[in-house]
Amino acid sequence: MYSRKPVILASQSPRRAQLLEQAGIPFEVKVSQADESWPEGMPVPEVPEHIARQKAKAVQAFYGASDIIIAADTIVVLDGDVIGKPTDRDDALRILGRLSGRVHTVITGVVIVRNGEEQAFSQTTEVHFKPLTEEQIAYYVDHYKPYDKAGAYAIQEWIGAVGIAGINGDFYNVMGLPVSQVAERLAKM
Repeated sequence: MYSRKPVILASQSPRRAQLLEQAGIPFEVKVSQADESWPEGMPVPEVPEHIARQKAKAVQAFYGASDIIIAADTIVVLDGDVIGKPTDRDDALRILGRLSGRVHTVITGVVIVRNGEEQAFSQTTEVHFKPLTEEQIAYYVDHYKPYDKAGAYAIQEWIGAVGIAGINGDFYNVMGLPVSQVAERLAKM
């Protein structure tokens, strides 16, 4: 469906790569070493777009202006707090214990750049976790090792099948990329 040269995905996330493949969008992965911090006091909903913009700029510095670069960042928000990737097993257990039986928000910010033009947008999805036992949480952490995932989980893994009661919004956004919106914007470029 897409006959142009591949876009550049400024992400090492295998989930984002999988979603672009599923959408039939040809791409090359170029990992960004961008700073993933954000200014103190920045409103939480603006954080993922800010980080995605940093990733896009870091990769764009090495490519021609005509290349299309897609960068994204996903955050999990509970009680107004940004929950990042767990630092270790204990942190993953703590994070999932905190999410258990609660509703949290997943926000993915996307930045697409080409020829000095930038398209930036965010997608928000609510995720409803069932109450999880300590044994379920430990099983998931020990078998799936979710240390590279915001919120210490991946919705497409075991925990999504048994621990999530429902979502309000885009499933693929929770995986890390609102791919239908990305495809729509690419089609207009």
